[in-house]
Amino acid sequence: MSRFHKWLFFRGAKRRNPSIFNHYEDLKRTENLSFEELKLLNENRLKEICKFAFKHSLFYKERFKNVGFDPDENWSIEEFKKIPFTQKSDLIRQNEEIHTPKELFKKRFFVETSGTSGEILTFFRDESWDSFNRAAIWRGYSWFGANPWDRKLYFWGYNSDFFKRLKLSMMDFTVNRFRLFDYESKKLKRLESKLGKVKIIEGYSSMIYELALLMEGKEVNFNQLKLVKGTSEKVFPHYQEIAKKVYGHKIVNEYGSTESGIIAFECPDGNMHINMEGVYVEQDPDDLGIVVTNLQSFSFPSIRYKLGDQIQLAPDSFRCSCGMQGPIIVEVTGRIGKKILGKHQSYPSLTLYYIFKNIYFNSQRKIDFQAHQFEKGKLEIWIKEPITEDLTNLILKESKKYFSDIDILLLENHDFRQQSGKLRDFISHLPF
Repeated sequence: MSRFHKWLFFRGAKRRNPSIFNHYEDLKRTENLSFEELKLLNENRLKEICKFAFKHSLFYKERFKNVGFDPDENWSIEEFKKIPFTQKSDLIRQNEEIHTPKELFKKRFFVETSGTSGEILTFFRDESWDSFNRAAIWRGYSWFGANPWDRKLYFWGYNSDFFKRLKLSMMDFTVNRFRLFDYESKKLKRLESKLGKVKIIEGYSSMIYELALLMEGKEVNFNQLKLVKGTSEKVFPHYQEIAKKVYGHKIVNEYGSTESGIIAFECPDGNMHINMEGVYVEQDPDDLGIVVTNLQSFSFPSIRYKLGDQIQLAPDSFRCSCGMQGPIIVEVTGRIGKKILGKHQSYPSLTLYYIFKNIYFNSQRKIDFQAHQFEKGKLEIWIKEPITEDLTNLILKESKKYFSDIDILLLENHDFRQQSGKLRDFISHLPF
């Protein structure tokens, strides 16, 4: 079956992402560059995306002009840093003006991602950008001897719509993976017979941790496992203890976002290397927040984008023992993935994203929300707009598809946007 899946994978990759193999070869070549060579490549690509955005994006053309920055005439990093930060609200509200003309690209993919307060961002990702991002993940796999066609267990989202689930299932089959989204112990236990052939476990770090707890003490053979990779949520130290005990591997960090792409990937020696070929990273001195410019996003540029996470960078003089010389993110300190606790089971906090995403696409309702949990088995969802009977029924009906043992209370007109720090769609007030 491995030969078949490799053949099927390559066939699908060539059809969907024609440029992906060239990107992968380039990434494998550039990963061995010196720090100075990587920095030069990084800044040259930064100049290129700025020149392109100035020419083709109405939003950035106006933004550059307002600070007297013309990348064709007065390029320098100092001039570049005069550009105001781009916020998530800019990407949502100025969406059309940020996009560059579709005629410039042979192929684009429609993408959607959640906002920190419940808003949904949609945009088009050009084929080269999409291929580069996937190739960057492949490169991370390669550091651990794993291949993108290897058998994978994927803890990630699904859609409640039957046809969309069917489409996901077909895609999962093509890339040789099976997925799970919730913490229901019966579903996790049913994985036991499949785990012996898995070579990659990836997805929500909290679910990877929960599976390890269930498998502890069982005679599950993880000898074929090459990589355990956590994304989207913070990997807590106590996750690593049980992961190494059960899987024989620590949970590796992959850090990025849908709009920024892969920002950093942890190497086998335990350091998160910034993806210099794909992003230009700064740190806001006021709040230590990461500021990302995506160097590949020509169809939808995100320049000096405030992602909302706090980070700690290693000194420029630091060199990883793995031999790669790119700069290092020591820790992403502001990205916390807490669980929503039901009366008998727990759920990923990103469950809320799928609930409100489905409402948005199926009922065309944009709902600005923030959820709070003060008591196990109960969840408060704060809604900015007046709560009507129809809105209540809509939210509760969709929530029942995901939550089986949580009482939901809707509260209206909470101005949670005025809170300091990063806006989050879920805040747990529980001590555990």
